[in-house]
Amino acid sequence: MKTLLKFYTFSLAFTAICFVLAAWYGWSSTGTLGGMLSILWIVIVLSILEVSLSFDNAVVNATVLRDMDPVWQRRFLTWGILIAVFGMRIVFPIAIVAIAANLGPLEAVQLSLNDPVEYERIVQGAHIGIAGFGGAFLAMVGLTFFFDGEKDVHWIRSIERRIAKISSIPAAEIGLVLILVYAISTFLPDAEALTFLTASMLGLATFIGVHALGAIIEQSEARKKAAGEIVRSGAGGFLYLEVLDASFSFDGVIGAFALSNNMIVIALGLSVGAMFVRSMTIHLVKQGTLAQYRFLEHGAFWAIIVLGAIMLVSPVIHIEETITGLIGAVLIGLSLWWSIRHNRKDARADTGTAEA
Repeated sequence: MKTLLKFYTFSLAFTAICFVLAAWYGWSSTGTLGGMLSILWIVIVLSILEVSLSFDNAVVNATVLRDMDPVWQRRFLTWGILIAVFGMRIVFPIAIVAIAANLGPLEAVQLSLNDPVEYERIVQGAHIGIAGFGGAFLAMVGLTFFFDGEKDVHWIRSIERRIAKISSIPAAEIGLVLILVYAISTFLPDAEALTFLTASMLGLATFIGVHALGAIIEQSEARKKAAGEIVRSGAGGFLYLEVLDASFSFDGVIGAFALSNNMIVIALGLSVGAMFVRSMTIHLVKQGTLAQYRFLEHGAFWAIIVLGAIMLVSPVIHIEETITGLIGAVLIGLSLWWSIRHNRKDARADTGTAEA
């Protein structure tokens, strides 16, 4: 218990501070006990939803971080979390409003505080573009994991083996995403379809660009290593993780407006989730959990594919964020249970061999 607690001490303390700030803000803005409790409850619910949506994010973060240089690991877990909390949960929604309404940053902040209904309307109006970009990026993240011909560990074997077989077709996963994006765009009005297609293409281009940059950096570092120079790898992985975290955050930020259009309340609730992503990531990396549970990554990447697909279809069909989080939790829970069952089976086999 103490070992587990040490990974989450900071997040728990940060959560307590956010809840105290929520109570103080609720009392100062409403002047009533009922108003204070209402705002505190919304912050608590937002925190729970964000944490439930973020476990697959933590697993993927850990997958990339375990192969990164310790220096870049620390940079992601410090700089990266600042970007995640303040950038995506606070600055990002304000930037959307500033761009969409052609306002300055200070005017956008004033709008969020003084006219939250109009602020919500502008953010919701940008949903189609956000869904296209984030959905396409996340779909590529999930599919790329399974489109790997050298992959020899499969969880849902009947599907994953077939995917591995067709992975030799160049850019097959990109083709699948393009087909899905085009099919969804046919259900949208012309103007919205153009926005959706443009954002989706940018999401694909960003995914390809980040991986290309990572490959260039790796090649440069390989040459330096061959020449006997000191190499500090991880810049490409750092950039990839930041874009990935941004894509995960889109859905949570937009979905938060279903509970509140107050930017302070949303920022407090979602920031708690961001901190727990950091703690879960550290826990998974330090404890070697991914190595212990061989199918856990598979569950997380299937959850990412589902999240990406839900984001892509959201301009046509709205699916509640609670359902999205539940699907992800079920997939990860099943992959964890399957991993435990596999470990027990191996242990029994080893015991039988030793006895023989």
